[in-house]
Amino acid sequence: MSKESQKNKVVKSGKIGSVKVADDVVAKIAALAALEIDGVSAMAGGITNENIEKFSAKNVLKSSKVLVGDGKVRVDMSILMNYSYNIPATSKQVQDRVQSSIQSMTGLDVTDVNVRIAGITMPE
Repeated sequence: MSKESQKNKVVKSGKIGSVKVADDVVAKIAALAALEIDGVSAMAGGITNENIEKFSAKNVLKSSKVLVGDGKVRVDMSILMNYSYNIPATSKQVQDRVQSSIQSMTGLDVTDVNVRIAGITMPE
C-alpha cells in the first residue's frame, strides 16, 4: 500500500471520480472544533485558534490523533482547559462539537472522541 493511500481515505466515489480526505485534515477539523468550546484554552503543545496555522500538520497530529477506516473515525485528543471550568461538562461539549464537525464536513461516521485533559491554564 502506498504512503498516499494510507493517509487519504475515500469519502465518496462517484461516476466522475472520488473524494479523498487526508488524516491530517480530519485531525485539524477536530482541533479547530475543540478550540471553539468555551473553557478550552489550547490543544496540548500550545496550539490555539490564533496560532494553529503556524504549526505543521505533524504538530497538530500530536494533539489530535485520528484513526480512519471503513468510513469511520476515532479521535484521541489532548486539550488544556481554563481554570474553573467544569471538566466533565466541557469535555462533553468538546466531544459533541468534534463529532458534529467531522461528520458534517467529511461525511465520515465518528465512533469515538476520547478527550484527555493535559493541563489547566491559570488566569493571568
